[in-house]
Amino acid sequence: MDFNKESQVSCSWYAQIENCLLQLLWHLIHVTIDLWYFPLGIADVLESYLISWGLLGRYKSFNVTKLRYLAIVVDSEEVFQTSKIIKLLQWLEAVGIKHVCLYDNEGVLKKSKNFILEKLDGTILFWDAHENDVLSDRQHMTLEFVSFSDGKEAVVKAANVLFMKYSKSGATDQNQKDEIFTESQMSNTLKTVGSGGPKPDLLLVYGPARCHLGFPAWRIPYTEIVHMGPLKSMNYGSLVKAIYKFTMVQPNYGK
Repeated sequence: MDFNKESQVSCSWYAQIENCLLQLLWHLIHVTIDLWYFPLGIADVLESYLISWGLLGRYKSFNVTKLRYLAIVVDSEEVFQTSKIIKLLQWLEAVGIKHVCLYDNEGVLKKSKNFILEKLDGTILFWDAHENDVLSDRQHMTLEFVSFSDGKEAVVKAANVLFMKYSKSGATDQNQKDEIFTESQMSNTLKTVGSGGPKPDLLLVYGPARCHLGFPAWRIPYTEIVHMGPLKSMNYGSLVKAIYKFTMVQPNYGK
């Protein structure tokens, strides 16, 4: 009986030591990774400030025309920093970006679009420019405002349109099994309901999350997504650096 008790105590003791060693190993790995990325982060921040001060020549001139359409995604917790967003748009205009899509989940930016447009001289809504055929006018910056509800409602509308079209085609039970909606049909239907929109070449995410935060998925099949960190710590140099890196990469969309 005493032997069994001692065995149980020994097993428990060994298990505790094993758990402590695993936790210690985990913390050591975590600290090592932090120590590795810390100088890299410092170097990145320093480079961003050097770009802002104009001390790095290679960032002064690059082919910004390769970036035809840029999307900015702002986290819901930071979307009320309107002055920061306006400053960000002014930076983009100074760099030479002409077509920008602003997205937030709750549609706060869309509600503030008149105020934002007033603060940006010569800026017009993207769809107004599209209808008036002035998209090629390099004197104007165009803005598109998108929210999560746009994507959700667009899918519902497009699905209804396809369903009605399919129903009116008089398809029989036999060929219903072979009927498949293609990607091009869905894209054309989304454009029909007014929710197609251009596909951004680059999407910049401002906020803690490293994802597109509900931006319409059908518009970003080949979009490069870059996490820019919190909006409150945005930096002109980091913005220029992200755009510069995109313009220096040759896109490969496959076959």
